[in-house]
Amino acid sequence: MTACSNDISTVLIANRGEIALRILRTAKTMGLKTVAVYSDADAEALHVKFADAAVRIGPPPVGESYLSADAILAAAKTSGATAIHPGYGFLSENAKFAQAVADAGLTFIGPPPSAIDAMGDKARAKRRMIGAGIPCVPGYEGENQSEKVFSDAAAKTGYPVMVKAAAGGGGRGMRLVEKAEDLPAALKLARSEAQNAFGNGDLILEKAILRPRHVEVQVFGDTHGNMIHLGERDCSVQRRHQKIIEEAPCPVMTPELRRRMGEAAVNVARTVGYVGAGTVEFLLDEVGRFYFLEMNTRLQVEHPVTEMITGLDLVALQFRVAHGEKLGLSQQDIRLDGHAMEVRLYAEEPEAGFLPSTGDIHLFRMPDGEGVRVDAGVATGAVVSPFYDAMIAKLIAHGATRDEARQRLVAALSASAVFGPHTNRDFLIDTLQQPAFADGKATTAFIGDTYGDKFAPPPAPDTLLAAAAVVQHACALLRAKASTLSMTTELLDWSSATPLQTIVEYETAGSLRKISVRPKGRQAYNVTVGDKRHDVSVAAMDGETVRFLIDGQTLSATYREDGRTVFLATPQQTLEFTNLVSFIRPKTSTAGLGVILAPMHGKLVDICVKEGASVKRGDRLAVLEAMKMQHELTAEVDGRVARVAAEAGSQIAVQSLILEIEPNAEPTAAKAAGEAA
Repeated sequence: MTACSNDISTVLIANRGEIALRILRTAKTMGLKTVAVYSDADAEALHVKFADAAVRIGPPPVGESYLSADAILAAAKTSGATAIHPGYGFLSENAKFAQAVADAGLTFIGPPPSAIDAMGDKARAKRRMIGAGIPCVPGYEGENQSEKVFSDAAAKTGYPVMVKAAAGGGGRGMRLVEKAEDLPAALKLARSEAQNAFGNGDLILEKAILRPRHVEVQVFGDTHGNMIHLGERDCSVQRRHQKIIEEAPCPVMTPELRRRMGEAAVNVARTVGYVGAGTVEFLLDEVGRFYFLEMNTRLQVEHPVTEMITGLDLVALQFRVAHGEKLGLSQQDIRLDGHAMEVRLYAEEPEAGFLPSTGDIHLFRMPDGEGVRVDAGVATGAVVSPFYDAMIAKLIAHGATRDEARQRLVAALSASAVFGPHTNRDFLIDTLQQPAFADGKATTAFIGDTYGDKFAPPPAPDTLLAAAAVVQHACALLRAKASTLSMTTELLDWSSATPLQTIVEYETAGSLRKISVRPKGRQAYNVTVGDKRHDVSVAAMDGETVRFLIDGQTLSATYREDGRTVFLATPQQTLEFTNLVSFIRPKTSTAGLGVILAPMHGKLVDICVKEGASVKRGDRLAVLEAMKMQHELTAEVDGRVARVAAEAGSQIAVQSLILEIEPNAEPTAAKAAGEAA
């Protein structure tokens, strides 16, 4: 680096997870000293171990750790840091924090506070862009936050409308409202979510454009007046306004449209005196009209796809610009090479409406290969906490063409495995192979149109039940061999008397399946599932991967087995089976009986009913916040609230009782007949 005024020799990364690790790697490559910060929940996290030094900043809740500007600044002082990189999320778009960093004599790796402030409030930013002649979505962005004003604005704009947090992004504090009677509840939920996530409950309202593309342009500026764009990214594949798949370039982009959108993005950035990496987001309709949405004044989660098609390290550019150097690039220098795609691997359960999933990671296996990159924040043995965002990794693939990048990404996901918390891995594989996505036709409505509210994977075929049973049988034999001094490998599966038989029972697709495993030779088995027999041979098994020959077909999988539960990850499916033989089976589900349990760990934000209240099926009962998102719990039966067992504002564990509803008595046949008469 050239000698400049801003000292970035020791960088504190005010973040966690994969983005903290990604920044740390570039910082170390550039010879910078690094400092990590961590909450009590992250004491053993990878970013803590990778940094040169680490400082504790508080207990797990974000308000007492990663969102505490005082704690971050104290950590910088303690560690001798000269610069702070905020990553994304948390304090990255907090103008007061950026100013506090500067006031402390430190270098903020990001835009000036004035630019963050100008764009940090969507309402003010939109008013400013309208004044600058940038096309914007019609709606309401005023200071009056009363329900009546929003109701009048929605009626004038016309339903459906989108309610959004004025001071944040990432889908938090955002609700689609399709009719007037739903607006008050949407305002309340969005305001609460925005306040909890960003410390600001102000909202804006916009006309909902239901099937656009979400296209964003990466901009970069320096302190010497240079401002360029690095092409666009298509982020249309979203669920609940959170991005799932991002790609660059946009499949429908033309050189002329890129020129116009790029110029508009640069003008937006210049309007606020922007410096560093930023992203200007647009909605693009079917006829090529685009509308300004917002500007993210930070590095984006999806920045790797831009890096892979431009060959640039955006974090390194951030460091150099913050150091006071010239960008060293003109618009003519930017060349887009091939195509890149990224998927976000979330700890969530798609089959259960994408509820967040937490717990210990028993195995975390990621692929490597040509054109594939993995940015992960966890490893085997890590814990997915309920306190933070559900994203645990990003997988990115690059190819000469869009389809090559897509196929490489499918192959990379198929070679991955995460055992412990549920993930959206199988959902991502399925999504990438949907015809609409493969053909480049996906809009922001794609996920809803294709899957609805949840992903319904195909049931596990009997061949995989057989494979799982064989894995459990083989692992049991290996444990027996390990505990017996005299047993040789050749004696495994051998008996001088009646042929050996292992029985397992798995519950799958709501029914109990009995599987019988009978050895017929060295690592070869007759496996009976129901009334059908399968020939299963184990060709190779190394403690993490296994290769089978099942009914003449080869199958490779990643596995883990703990004596009771077996996990299998095949190229298409992730499966978890627990052997119920000799174990107490779970009691009959209480679903539909009025017992409301917490579906995940989290904070009980609100209880919407009182004891004695009458409720109907579908009524909102409580709001639970987990991983920065709020989830409504609704009544499954008509009845009366018999008991409220939890308190609003408290942290509760998964399966904790929240409340009980006494269902209305079903009318007897006689009574029903009498009423009919």
